[in-house]
Amino acid sequence: MNTLAAHPALEPVTLAGAKLANRLAVAPMTRVSAGEDGTPTEAMNRYYSAFAEGGFGLVITEGTYTDTQYSQGYFFQPGIVSEKHVEAWQPIAESIHAGGARAVMQLMHAGALSQGNRYRTDTAGPSAVRPKGQMMPEYGGSGAWPTPRAMSDDDIETAVQGFAAAAVNARRAGFDGVEVHAANGYLLDQFLTDYTNLRDDSYGGQVSHRIRLTAQVVDRVRTLVPDEGFVLGVRLSQTKVNDFQYRWAGAGDARVVFTSLADAGADYLHIASEGRDWIETARLDDGDTITALAKKVTGLPVIANGGMHDLDQAAQLLEGGHADVLSLGRGALANPDLPNKVAGGHELETFDHAMLQPRASLENAEQWRRNARA
Repeated sequence: MNTLAAHPALEPVTLAGAKLANRLAVAPMTRVSAGEDGTPTEAMNRYYSAFAEGGFGLVITEGTYTDTQYSQGYFFQPGIVSEKHVEAWQPIAESIHAGGARAVMQLMHAGALSQGNRYRTDTAGPSAVRPKGQMMPEYGGSGAWPTPRAMSDDDIETAVQGFAAAAVNARRAGFDGVEVHAANGYLLDQFLTDYTNLRDDSYGGQVSHRIRLTAQVVDRVRTLVPDEGFVLGVRLSQTKVNDFQYRWAGAGDARVVFTSLADAGADYLHIASEGRDWIETARLDDGDTITALAKKVTGLPVIANGGMHDLDQAAQLLEGGHADVLSLGRGALANPDLPNKVAGGHELETFDHAMLQPRASLENAEQWRRNARA
């Protein structure tokens, strides 16, 4: 095992032109702690600035909704669709920068996995297919997901334009880039997934058609925000918040997905996996890991996610060329100062799921910390 102070994750790196102090990023995590109208709060400012002050080189925000139609996934989810939203995000970006980190906003459309939308009560997705599983109580849901209505061409155009307008707003708010959320079962992933996309038009059928919507989003964002200094990433995953077993058809499909997004203008790919034994869960049928394949076929930098608080595993990924940057979710929640702890050789705290109970809000997490200190 590497000594903690010499861990390769502490090395600086350039991600799509953005210089990072190290290879550790805060993964996007749903926190449901914005105002009722989606406006970010001072508590969110403290939450994000703590990660930057704790040494993370990159901070990626929670999924932020992109339009006032079908994109919102949870009540109290932040948005980036109004001037009030833009103004409230500005001090958060400033705080992240003041802490020494880069700030990227994740843009999210929930699609059929919406369980709380202040703008409407119905949901929409690629096809009228009820999502698997149950809504998530930590984020205010209960019971089976409703069956969405199949999106029309106009609905699809609204979604694409929403992503693009949200990226413009994120830049105005002072962020260094945006990450298009095409993972974990949300709208863009619903179009990519074979059993949720039963369309017979240009968005359905073979994988090159199912990835088309995500590629269109990337292309539209890049057209409206063409600056080379503004980073544009895409997050992908095989598994979903409501289906941990799903996998893509194989390395052939993965190549199509990765090259389509690179050709559309993505600057980096952020790929999430499940399980602590990341190397095995990310293995494809041709023997490559999914992230190594993404690097190989696109030449783009890749962020890997999934159990990266395991420092042996994290070193193995970086030293084996499987990824360029590692993002941490629960490890970061338990250790907002994780990079500083690693640099100082200090032991990491273990994540306690009680931090997300009964709801995954910042207030609950702060109460958990107060109780832990008592």
